[in-house]
Amino acid sequence: MRTTRDPGPNPAAPSPLVAADLVSVDPSDRLDPSGPSDPAEPSAAALPAAVLWDMDGTLVDTEPYWIEEETLLVTEYGGTWTEEDAHSLVGNELITSANYIRDVGGVPLPAEEIIDRLLERVGKRVHDRIPWRPGARELLAELNAQGVPCAMVTMSYQSLAQVVVATLPAGSFRTVVAGDDVVQGKPHPEPYLLAASRLGLAPQRCVAIEDSLTGVTSAEAAQVPVLAVEHLVPIPPAPGRTVVSTLSGWTPAALGALIPA
Repeated sequence: MRTTRDPGPNPAAPSPLVAADLVSVDPSDRLDPSGPSDPAEPSAAALPAAVLWDMDGTLVDTEPYWIEEETLLVTEYGGTWTEEDAHSLVGNELITSANYIRDVGGVPLPAEEIIDRLLERVGKRVHDRIPWRPGARELLAELNAQGVPCAMVTMSYQSLAQVVVATLPAGSFRTVVAGDDVVQGKPHPEPYLLAASRLGLAPQRCVAIEDSLTGVTSAEAAQVPVLAVEHLVPIPPAPGRTVVSTLSGWTPAALGALIPA
């Protein structure tokens, strides 16, 4: 869930969307340590209006690629990169991560150059091999088969996201919102609001699938119910948030059951 964005104004980018204009919801607490207790139990009619997927660490297990390339870059310049450093960047905007790598890792390069190097190196790895997360492609295929539209909401750039999309059946994602499509990346709600807007749907009737607290915060700020799949970093329980360890066994109907009545 990584992104880059020049923090300055960008007149070509869409105007930021704000969650304040949305209808308030009051979802109940949900916490499930593994998956749905009975994925087949909810009514097939209770489907989400759409499912909004994060990419890195959620759909594909690319976070190790990012961590390895961060480590290599820091090491090239004689710095030290710890697991704690790497995990602290999971879910961050790439501009934030690049500044951290420069300041803490001792990489004497402009932040944008650090970003370009990481994107190029991770992109090559993804092109060579895409490590899918357990249950992700199966759930995506079921959603497509049942006519539930899906959007990718990633803070990687379009250039990287499209490498992943190109390996999937045509139409698997109705739209892709990437880090270079938004003014404010996660944890701001703009990415999820933009995805719902492109689909013509109310955010509250969709479900987001995320693997980092930064991404979860973004979706929740947009008032999208969240299925949080813990992977490299812990995600604490909270009202309206379902925390699981895998997507295996999840069905479209089970996702629909996460939306408040």
